[in-house]
Amino acid sequence: MSTPGETAHPNAATRLTLISHAATSATRGTRFPDDEPLERPGDSPVADIGRFTRFHTGPETRCRQTATAFGWDATVDEALADLDFGHWRGRALDDVTDFSWLTDPTAAPHGGESVSDVLTRVGGWLDGLRSTGERVAAVTHPAVVRAAVVHVLAAPAQAFWRIDVSPLSVTRLSVSGSNWTLRETGHAVNQ
Repeated sequence: MSTPGETAHPNAATRLTLISHAATSATRGTRFPDDEPLERPGDSPVADIGRFTRFHTGPETRCRQTATAFGWDATVDEALADLDFGHWRGRALDDVTDFSWLTDPTAAPHGGESVSDVLTRVGGWLDGLRSTGERVAAVTHPAVVRAAVVHVLAAPAQAFWRIDVSPLSVTRLSVSGSNWTLRETGHAVNQ
């Protein structure tokens, strides 16, 4: 397994591995996420996905449970929180009648965050990792992974919903200098 606390060379590229949390009842039931636990907390595969200098996790139960299943002593990072769906949390997608949030990145009819808000938050977090030379792993949400990919590719915000992120999928990014690179995305954690 990975070894936390390794010292990185100051001129080395920063490498980031994002892992989408394991499945929950919301991901299986087409509901907006709340702070629900994993469907089967002990069933997350333990895989050697690389050596890291630090581990992060989103604050929600499902992220922390996934990180624990990997055996990580991860730091909770609010920047890795899921897109806040406001008063839609826990509701079925069929209950929604205003779908402006799917086409307008600034829309937040649920009273939570817009896609633009998440893109700004995640972009700021990624920018804070530049020039650290570390190897960072983070368990987070599909929305955060989408935002990271959009940021790295400098894609338009409308691309956000066109990126498919499955439970326990891995996305690897790196940065050396000023530009991030998407190394791979969408692979299962156990590959």
